[in-house]
Amino acid sequence: MQATHNLQNAAANARQMMSGQMPVSSSCLPAGIAPGVSGGIAGIAQTRLAQERKAWRKSHPFGFVAKPTKHADGTLNLMNWECAIPGKKGTAWEKGSYFLRMIFKDDYPSSPPKCKFEPPLFHPNVYPSGTVCLSILDEEKDWRPTVTIRQILTGIQALLDEPNIKDPAQAEAYTIFTNNPTEYEKRIKAQADRFQPK
Repeated sequence: MQATHNLQNAAANARQMMSGQMPVSSSCLPAGIAPGVSGGIAGIAQTRLAQERKAWRKSHPFGFVAKPTKHADGTLNLMNWECAIPGKKGTAWEKGSYFLRMIFKDDYPSSPPKCKFEPPLFHPNVYPSGTVCLSILDEEKDWRPTVTIRQILTGIQALLDEPNIKDPAQAEAYTIFTNNPTEYEKRIKAQADRFQPK
């Protein structure tokens, strides 16, 4: 009888957490992550991002950086990541390491993160604000909840050297890329020099 009562209480608590009516206990989150995140969709995002962080720390491509920022109290902010993408070897981008911020919404992984170069890059598929225009970051196109942070960052690295001229986001870079490839490469190399790691 007591076991049945405990099971019913546990089920009721789980329903409350999933509906967002009960805050998730800090013991449900990995160490160092701020408590007080409500359950439901936001809890799913936090759990997935904690898994992504663990997988990234275990194995990631050479030269790439991806890590959550920290709140003022020192706990991790899994919804905001600072990243660096190295330019591909053998390309005009190779000398640079490009800083990118990834901002996740509460409904991640149902929706993609916003990926933004800071400062903005000269590139046909980077908006003047720095936001990256890439099909895997667009819910209407190729975004899938199974896409990982690793896949996003390596996809952006590939996009740097292989712009998608069918989906331009920056008029000046697009025009120079299509009309004057020599000038475009010169501008990219100069940009790579400015973004060399210190």
